[in-house]
Amino acid sequence: MNAKTSSEGEEEASGTRNETLGKSGYLGEAKRGQAIRVAYVIAALDLTLVFMQMGVMPYLAKSLGLDSVGFGYLQTIFGVLQLVGGYIFGRFADQFGARAALILSCASGSVFFLLMSLSTSIPLLFLSRLPGVFMHGIPGAQKVITDMTTPSQRAGALGRLGLCFGVGIIAGSALGGVLSAKLGIYSPAYVGLVGSLINTLIAMVWIPSQTKPKSDHHVPENRTSGSLFSIREILRLMKFPGVMEVFIVKVFAGLPIGLFMIMFSIISMDFFGLEAVESGYLMSYFGVLQMVVQGLVVGKLASHCTEMTLLRLSVLVFAGVGLGMALMRTVWHYCIIAVPLVFAFSMLATITDSILTKAVPSSDTGAMLGICASVQPLTRTVGPTIGGVLYKQFGVSSFGYLQLMVNLGLFVYLLRSKIPLGEMKSQ
Repeated sequence: MNAKTSSEGEEEASGTRNETLGKSGYLGEAKRGQAIRVAYVIAALDLTLVFMQMGVMPYLAKSLGLDSVGFGYLQTIFGVLQLVGGYIFGRFADQFGARAALILSCASGSVFFLLMSLSTSIPLLFLSRLPGVFMHGIPGAQKVITDMTTPSQRAGALGRLGLCFGVGIIAGSALGGVLSAKLGIYSPAYVGLVGSLINTLIAMVWIPSQTKPKSDHHVPENRTSGSLFSIREILRLMKFPGVMEVFIVKVFAGLPIGLFMIMFSIISMDFFGLEAVESGYLMSYFGVLQMVVQGLVVGKLASHCTEMTLLRLSVLVFAGVGLGMALMRTVWHYCIIAVPLVFAFSMLATITDSILTKAVPSSDTGAMLGICASVQPLTRTVGPTIGGVLYKQFGVSSFGYLQLMVNLGLFVYLLRSKIPLGEMKSQ
């Protein structure tokens, strides 16, 4: 039996098992729905705490005497830890379950904020980044949703996580600024510690210990067991039909805009001439757009169009966004461009995660989600250098032209290639 036939048989068997969970499986429909809602709550609180600390971290670093170069090193270290930890976290979720993985993520967040609250020197501030290797609340929530939904429901359920992202941006950004201004620079760390402990307790009490049937806990014949990090395992997953092609699109379609967002704090000051408060309002605007798009648009389109069609649409819209960015001159232009930008970004992330988790065996969905979660840390790691060169040498328009060229190339590639994935609509 060739790899394609084996993968199709695996997917069909997994789909059949998942479709019958509510009738004869380990959890009823009500309990599965409850577990998914709890995963959304954990994700929303986790993102709120993350954005809260992101907003105050530059000011905390400056108060300890860390210059811009040192702060860049701090961000790079955190990006590398997240990059390496994403896949390890996914393998941990496959071996020990989504509940254990979420508890690990929330507990790591507690240690992270505890060390941050004790960071009275630069070495301690760098030390506080170490627990970030296991802080992966969104992949943990995605693992619960992936295990609890049928393949046809997955895109819509994963898309609704974007609502949590919007809540995190709005609440976290506002809360971090208010707390630091009213109660001191360390107060967000104290609140983050309490919030992470609450999240840990929620995961322990409300997430079921088993989130997929025992029959799904099998190890493929060619799978390497034991080690949580294995290059051979990553290569094995990439060999499944269509996985490498879709993953390449996921990485490169959003890379130029990722570079732009990394440089956005500088661009907002130098190019748009915004003050800190105005930048905060702009971030809140993005959060509202994210909630509207994920809550009202992504799920409805996923129920009427095939995932490959939506993937092509997101790449095409990204190309149009690139043209708009190349021509924009004011912050108001950017606010208009932000609408298709958020749509394309949300659609690309949701659809690629859905396609990739369906393309691998059910015992490998955690590892696949971990690999997907490593894309943004990878961008954050290499982004400051590449983005800085682009901005300094060619200006803001260079990000737009790069976005346009890359996504036009990817769109032609998707039209001409025959990616061997099943076309499926959500029900």
